[in-house]
Amino acid sequence: MNERRKLVIVGEGSVAEVAYEYFTHDSDYEVAAFSIEQHVRTKDNIFGVPVVPFESLEDSFDPMDHDVFVAIGFIKLNRIRARLCAEAKTKGYRLASYISSKAFVWHNVQHGENCFIFEDNTVQPFVKLGNNVTLWSGNHIGHHSVIRDNCFVSSHVVISGFADIGENCFFGVNSTVAHDIKIGKDCWISPGVVIMKNVEAGSLFRATKTKREEISALQYFKVEAEDVISEELLQLDAQEEVESLFTPMTSNRANSSDSST
Repeated sequence: MNERRKLVIVGEGSVAEVAYEYFTHDSDYEVAAFSIEQHVRTKDNIFGVPVVPFESLEDSFDPMDHDVFVAIGFIKLNRIRARLCAEAKTKGYRLASYISSKAFVWHNVQHGENCFIFEDNTVQPFVKLGNNVTLWSGNHIGHHSVIRDNCFVSSHVVISGFADIGENCFFGVNSTVAHDIKIGKDCWISPGVVIMKNVEAGSLFRATKTKREEISALQYFKVEAEDVISEELLQLDAQEEVESLFTPMTSNRANSSDSST
């Protein structure tokens, strides 16, 4: 059996913890350390694995024997993640990628380094993913689409065929991009937004907030006070019925004990 290659995860937050789970249980890597810049480091270890300063990482973990994966979210439109990737490469590290064994990624899909592709993604034929692209769980990336460097696609996003997504973009949950659409770099697409025409660079699309109605759900469905009381009584009846199932067993055991004395 081949020895697993060692990996250093850059980050100490929730994304880093998720990366640890996936790389540990669904890859050929063994996580040797976490690393983060000293001025933001708050932990000495995670899951028993040491957290070391990024500034001196190469002194303890030789780039010849270790790869790096930068597990940072979309802070500053992905700029922090992109910067740490560049700095890790300057230190001599190779950047790892993770593709879930439970993702559907067609054989001719191209992807760059430091990509993070979660479970239940569908990535269709002829798609090209740049460097440092995150596809959180459950997205659809349509055929012949291009997602360029440093993008973050959250969950249940639909990017239709022949789309061209510029660098550093963010897509919120349940957002949609129609067929043959071009989106410029540095765009923020909020949850639920539907893009039906080309978008210029640096565009911000806010989500439409759903209004809370003045009446309550109980009023809307005409649930009366006595209906609520009846529901509580039903729960009590069910509890008493469950308890009664065990009462005879206790009684029988007592009788059996009496007869044996």
